[in-house]
Amino acid sequence: MKRIFIILAVAILGTSVMSAQHAKANLNFNETIYDFGEIQESKGKVEHVFSFKNTGGQPMVLHNVKASCGCTTPEWTKTPIPPGGTGEVKATFDPRNRPGNFNKTITVQSNAQNGTVVLRITGKVLPREKTVEDIYPRNMDLIRLESSHMAFTKMTPDQKKSEQLKIISTSDAPLKISFANVPKHVTIKSVPEVLKPNQAGVITATYDASVKNDWGFVTDNVFINFNDEKNYKNRLTLSASIEEDFNSWSAEKLAEAPVVSIEEKTWNFGDITQGDKVTHKFMVKNDGKSELVIRKVKASCGCTAIKPAKTVLAPGETTSIVAEFNSAHKTGRQNKSVTIVTNDPKNTTTLLRISGNVTIQ
Repeated sequence: MKRIFIILAVAILGTSVMSAQHAKANLNFNETIYDFGEIQESKGKVEHVFSFKNTGGQPMVLHNVKASCGCTTPEWTKTPIPPGGTGEVKATFDPRNRPGNFNKTITVQSNAQNGTVVLRITGKVLPREKTVEDIYPRNMDLIRLESSHMAFTKMTPDQKKSEQLKIISTSDAPLKISFANVPKHVTIKSVPEVLKPNQAGVITATYDASVKNDWGFVTDNVFINFNDEKNYKNRLTLSASIEEDFNSWSAEKLAEAPVVSIEEKTWNFGDITQGDKVTHKFMVKNDGKSELVIRKVKASCGCTAIKPAKTVLAPGETTSIVAEFNSAHKTGRQNKSVTIVTNDPKNTTTLLRISGNVTIQ
């Protein structure tokens, strides 16, 4: 009798567990993967509806539906789905500027016993034919350009480097291209110099770092003239990062190199009243075995004045860099920086940060 009682108890318990499981909501999708195949970028957004059913015994609610990227937008049934009821998750994919294969996911979270379900959409975007605006996105009066910035990137102090920038005329008449405010270290020209209507060309510029005679990240602005007429709105920015090349140094030479050490790299001047000036000393030490040369000290804005006490430090020597912040015409939270360029081969550029708050009485 005891054995029969135990068997009956186990059977009843199992039935109760099965009933409890059946009573929970259950999220059952007809499919979890959909392949769009090949789609045309030019035809815009595509969408697919994933249908589901609540095969459980309690109402089901989708708490959150989230796509893996901004190119996919989900919409879903937000009302409770009763047992046996159906709902849907619609996935909209935007192929704009996304040529090639794609594989995106949509994570569905609910109160169902299978609380998280991942849906997937796949396919291949066939790129649209590029327009003039795509190829030359920057509009400048009578021409369009790839960019209004020519970056010469990293250069050594004695290096010359040339770069090109594609342009196209949007004028309905011949257009002569020339340049104003060109610094001595730059030579620049348009090829061809005169563009016919809708004709493409290139701006070619050569940058001579030895003539620039500067350090770190530097910029210059030149202006593009059309038919010899000056317009200072037509600005082209040239930039370079001028640094020494230490790649050829041996391990022995690097071991004897200078080492810049700045114990405190941030200064918070707290709360000051507009018009006040505050100063702070940043202490710079040479922890290396040869002379440390402070090549350049530059503030991020004219409101911060920098005064290096000394620019050449012997091994073990310390000097100060005095930063003065002028709060005239400033209000609210202030965040400024000071860039220090040295001949430390492992740390040529050091950034100091200055912050605080300026109030008006």
